[in-house]
Amino acid sequence: MDKGAYRKKAEAKIEEQEAKLDQLRAKAKGAGADAQIEADNQIGELEKALKTARRKLEDLGDAAEDAWEDVAKGVDRAWEDVSEGAKKLLSRFS
Repeated sequence: MDKGAYRKKAEAKIEEQEAKLDQLRAKAKGAGADAQIEADNQIGELEKALKTARRKLEDLGDAAEDAWEDVAKGVDRAWEDVSEGAKKLLSRFS
């Protein structure tokens, strides 16, 4: 996969996670007060991880052709963190 194709794939993954966070926010609104506070805190942490993924994706554009795969690994790690966190939180509200 080349850098452009990877970028498109990564952007789609990030957008997917943003949609999941929106879904979590909606589910958290229907939860009890304590659960909602906990969910809001965790969603905030996931949002930070998504911002990190977006920054790393921006770095990808600046990366040289021979170094972009290293930057991509950072994007993948950040995305995986968000994905796992969202799955765990979503399972609490399902």
